[in-house]
Amino acid sequence: MHSDRFSQWWRVSSKLGLAIFVAAAVSVPGVVQARESSGVEATVSLQALPEQARETEKLIRSGGPFPYAKDGTVFGNRERLLPRKARGYYREYTVRTPGARNRGARRIVCGGEPPSQPEACFYTADHYASFQRIVK
Repeated sequence: MHSDRFSQWWRVSSKLGLAIFVAAAVSVPGVVQARESSGVEATVSLQALPEQARETEKLIRSGGPFPYAKDGTVFGNRERLLPRKARGYYREYTVRTPGARNRGARRIVCGGEPPSQPEACFYTADHYASFQRIVK
């Protein structure tokens, strides 16, 4: 008798949970799609970036020297917001923030070899929470 009640409860609960999930996916398609895709949708022109980001981009293309020891180190893409590539593909660079006492939150992350000729670069103003692909 208890197993019949449990089976009935389980069928109703499972259907309800699935219905809630489907409703959420339909009402907020961008959220589900963003989690399934590791591509970066947004772009920003190099000229639209802050002056400090344009300076950092020039340093990247000239091979340095970079003002911070972490500049040019491997970026692990642990957030999986950038397109998936082999470890070591991406490198991160600090974009100076005027008035900040530390490195701040702004970065440019570039991928490709050699590092001074990257295939793609991405800008983040919020310490890897979101990215914009830099276009010329």
